[in-house]
Amino acid sequence: MVKASSIPGKIGLFLLVLLIVTFSIFPFLQIISTSLKYQWDWGNPSLIPTQINLDAYKELLNIGQDEKNVPQSVLDLLDESDLTKQQRNEILDKYKDSSDVFPFLKYFRNSLTLSTMAAIFSLLLAIMGAYSFSRLRYRGRAVIQRGVLFVYMIGGILLLIPLYRIAVALGFLATPAGTFAALLIIYLVQTLPVSLYMLGNFFRTIPYSIEEAALIEGVSRFGIIWRIVIPLSWSAIVTVFIYCFMIAWNEYLFASVFLRGYEQLYTLPIGLRSLFVSKNAIWDRIMAGSMLTALPVIVLFMAIQKNLTGGLSEGGVKG
Repeated sequence: MVKASSIPGKIGLFLLVLLIVTFSIFPFLQIISTSLKYQWDWGNPSLIPTQINLDAYKELLNIGQDEKNVPQSVLDLLDESDLTKQQRNEILDKYKDSSDVFPFLKYFRNSLTLSTMAAIFSLLLAIMGAYSFSRLRYRGRAVIQRGVLFVYMIGGILLLIPLYRIAVALGFLATPAGTFAALLIIYLVQTLPVSLYMLGNFFRTIPYSIEEAALIEGVSRFGIIWRIVIPLSWSAIVTVFIYCFMIAWNEYLFASVFLRGYEQLYTLPIGLRSLFVSKNAIWDRIMAGSMLTALPVIVLFMAIQKNLTGGLSEGGVKG
């Protein structure tokens, strides 16, 4: 009787989970489908393209674009002649047209550099700060800990103008390097509070007896962090790194204001926004750019998901 009554519940739960998963992944399926369709196939309601089109990805990744505008007669002549590589390149350069090329790779490189640096610096500061909050006792510790979380409670839109004026007053926005540094500091401010909170809670689960034994053996505090805390907290550290990377990778508000005068520093969210309003605003390019933008985060999750399944401190102390 119990088994019979539980079957409808299991079926209902399965259908509910299936509905949620379908609702979550459908936008990504639509993005992939549109990016792989030719313009004449955009009206096709099916998610499966009638014919696969990779031109949008090739254009964004600058694959095979050097000879795109070269007449076929010239290509045939170059193949048949005995020209040197330098002479061939000089002829091809005359047909190059960069006005229609969207600098996706440059924006991708800018986002990757900024996001990686922000995640690494935030993680390093969070490890030291979280260990201080969870293990050390000093005057003002509780005030500092609450103050860090209070900063996270303030919306970014409220901090935009004050932080911009501070950056201008300090001369950061006068140079590309200073603008990059200012944006990096802002991303640290955005990610550090939650990073400290997450790592601090995890560090408290590590048995203090391990650290006491290390202190008796003469290991310093930095040695304990490097040799004990970090290895036992690797899953939490990986989680915090992904969190910081995603915040910086997808951030648009501050980047749109601080990078306004430096197009060479545009990140992917700003670059995709410029793509929407440019003459390159074709749906397959837009969807391909969106898919390539989401790809690093997806790959990052798939590569290190085994480290996110649980804490590695389990079994650290033998009974």
